[in-house]
Order: sequence, then structure tokens, then C-alpha cells
Amino acid sequence: MKDLALILLLFVGVACSQKSLSPSETAKVVVESFYNKDNQKLSEYTTVESYQSFMSIQDIMTANTSGKSNFKVLQEKVDGDIAWIQFSTSFEEKPETFKLIKENGRWKVAEKGLREKGPF
Repeated sequence: MKDLALILLLFVGVACSQKSLSPSETAKVVVESFYNKDNQKLSEYTTVESYQSFMSIQDIMTANTSGKSNFKVLQEKVDGDIAWIQFSTSFEEKPETFKLIKENGRWKVAEKGLREKGPF
């Protein structure tokens, strides 16, 4: 019985120590895991649909990239369980925008809906 209680306490401690990332931190993780082809991490921080979209373009988009991303948040808007992050990287000339949703308490990059416009 004591062993079970100790294991349960250890499990709760580990679960509580895993910090939930902010929307901008999540966007940075997604950008860097995409360009570094860390697909396990990429799948952790994207919805299923978004992950499939990233996989379909990853080889094309990462062919001539190397170095640091120089990720920089330009604008951020959070409204409940939806967030928008506009950011720049050294990999793209123009700023990009991610839509994020909160799924099971964690922020994940999601697909924009058809004709859905971001706040900026």
C-alpha cells in the first residue's frame, strides 16, 4: 500500500512539474521543430489536421534552411481558448500568423477555418 501511495505521489509531482507553454512559446516550439524536423515534438504542439499540413510541406520548406530561427513575436492576441500569434523568422521574408487553440489545457497550433481571418 505504501508503494502505491509513493508511486501515485511521484506521478502527481511529475504531472504538475510539466509547465504548460504560452501561445507564443508554443508557436516558437512549432517553428523550430518544423525546421529541425523534430516531428515528434511538432505533433505534440499541433492539432492532427495542422500536423498533417506541416508534414505535406516540410521537405519543400526546409530544403534550403539552416541556422537559428530568430523567432520574434510581432503581435499576440488571446481570447479565451483561441490565440493568434504573428511572428517573424529568419526562414521567411514576410511575417507569418498562427492560430492556436487550447486543447486539454495545452496550446496547439491549429488550422485556420475557410475564410477565417485573424485579428491582424
